[in-house]
Amino acid sequence: MKDLVQSVELGVSQQKRVSGARVWLKNELVRVGLAESLCTYVMMVFGLGSVAQVVTGQGEFGQYISINLGFGLGVAMGVHVGGKVSGAHMNAAVSFTMCTFGRLGWKMLPLYVLAQLIGSFLAAVTIYGVYYEAIHDYCGGNLTVTGPKATAGIFATYPAPYLSLHAGFIDQVIGTAMLLLCLMALSDQKNKPAATGSEPVAVGLLVLLIGISLGSNSGYAINPTRDIAPRVFTAIAGWGGDVFRSGNGWWWVPVVAPPIGGILGAGLYKALVEMHHQPLLEQKEQLVEEFEESLALAKGENICANVVV
Repeated sequence: MKDLVQSVELGVSQQKRVSGARVWLKNELVRVGLAESLCTYVMMVFGLGSVAQVVTGQGEFGQYISINLGFGLGVAMGVHVGGKVSGAHMNAAVSFTMCTFGRLGWKMLPLYVLAQLIGSFLAAVTIYGVYYEAIHDYCGGNLTVTGPKATAGIFATYPAPYLSLHAGFIDQVIGTAMLLLCLMALSDQKNKPAATGSEPVAVGLLVLLIGISLGSNSGYAINPTRDIAPRVFTAIAGWGGDVFRSGNGWWWVPVVAPPIGGILGAGLYKALVEMHHQPLLEQKEQLVEEFEESLALAKGENICANVVV
């Protein structure tokens, strides 16, 4: 009995300690901003790191699929890091689309974009530091944007030599449209959403799918903040103004096209699927009716079987 009392007292004291745990940050904006920065940082470190390993290793430590996997799994880890706090957008096109369709307040958009820019920029700094010697060994200390030993593509996207600006713009619109269309489907509770707890893997697989199907033209940026922040870093770190001049001034395409694609993709899903869902009550009533019909049918079959016997 004495042991039971002691265990109860211990449980009560532990509960008091847990309930009295200190919350360090109560400001929601700060919490969201920090979480969004960190999850973007995690996603970008894994993504940019995979590119750096493939480029500097000259194919010895991975191929194009390694980059697809790096970004896909990086996105999955990013969702785990910030998903319950900020939603883990990690992409200004996603945030802009959520605002457009009323799923995020417009006043939150600057916070999300700033957090994503900070996370992406710091990730570029990190990867440059980790691969500093490998990059300089690979290019002989000559940091170039184009050419056989170009290394700027480790950090930001650039178009293939054959790609025109208008074709690249369409490429980015389509890629981001597919991203947001599928994200809307994965989160649609009246359709076939990702199972609870599997959302990070589902989103990561979606990014992997886009990479292996729509990535060769221009590196599937489909994300303004993912592209512009590392590009600014490379301009500062030694690659210079060529990062903005290369590809006929390509830099603005991954900034402008993805938000347009995001709205088109999400709008397409909403117009063709989401707007035509039955109200939840009607869905429940229909399920009940179907269940009752199946029961009646089963009873009828049993009666027929008994008559035959």
